[in-house]
Formats: sequence, C-alpha cells, structure tokens
Amino acid sequence: MRFMMVVKATKETEAGTPPSKELIDAMMRYNEELVKAGVLIAAEGLHPSSNAVRISYPVPGGKPKVVDGPFTEAKEIIAGFTIIEVKSREEAIEWALRMPDPNGFGEGEIELRQIFEAPELIQDPEALAKEIELREQVTRHKKL
Repeated sequence: MRFMMVVKATKETEAGTPPSKELIDAMMRYNEELVKAGVLIAAEGLHPSSNAVRISYPVPGGKPKVVDGPFTEAKEIIAGFTIIEVKSREEAIEWALRMPDPNGFGEGEIELRQIFEAPELIQDPEALAKEIELREQVTRHKKL
C-alpha cells in the first residue's frame, strides 16, 4: 500500500522562508529512517504557490483555464510531500506520527492519503495491462 504524507503550507513556506538547519537535520534523520526501513519512495519540498500555475476545466469538454499563483488559502496549499510504501494503514500512520513538525513553528500539518493502485481504478483487463506495462517502462527508464 502506498501513502502520501501531504505537508500543508504555512505563511512561512508561502513566503519562501527556508527551513531552519535544525528542521533540515531532523527531516534528514527521518528520511534516513524511512530509507533504512525500505519504505521511502519520494520526499520533496515544493516552491511557494507564487511560482505555481493552476489549470482548471470550468466547462466540460471546454478549453482549460490557466491561473498564475500565488493562491490565497495557505492551509489548502501543499508545501511538500513524502510517499511511502507500507503493509497497512496503521503502519502509514505510525510513520506519519514520527515525522518532525514539517514547518518547525508549531504550525505543521500533515494529511495522510492512500494512493490508488491501478487495479482499484481500472476494471478493463486490457487497459490494466497497458497501465502496468507503462509503470514497468518508467521503472526501467529510471535505471538507465
């Protein structure tokens, strides 16, 4: 089971304030634990929404709308994420609880979301086989 720990933005992350050395060190130790346990897939921080673009589809079948950031509700914005692969929801929660306060100011908030696996979404066996082959191609490409 794969899970994404979504780190919510704060005023500081949206202002582009870099994390403290202490927070970076704590996150590095945490990520090392994830690697040693063999559960880490990815862990990344994101630039503020002032550098972002939102693409929406206001009319079904219509042309997409592009809006430049910044966006107003910091609590609805993602500042970073960690993706892990674990055996259960409970294990994912345990790992999420071990993450240091991701913003270091007592304002950190993590949302834990399970990632859909292809068989949960794709019922057609032919389409599922294509999806699995695409994922295998990505894995092979990364190894090159």
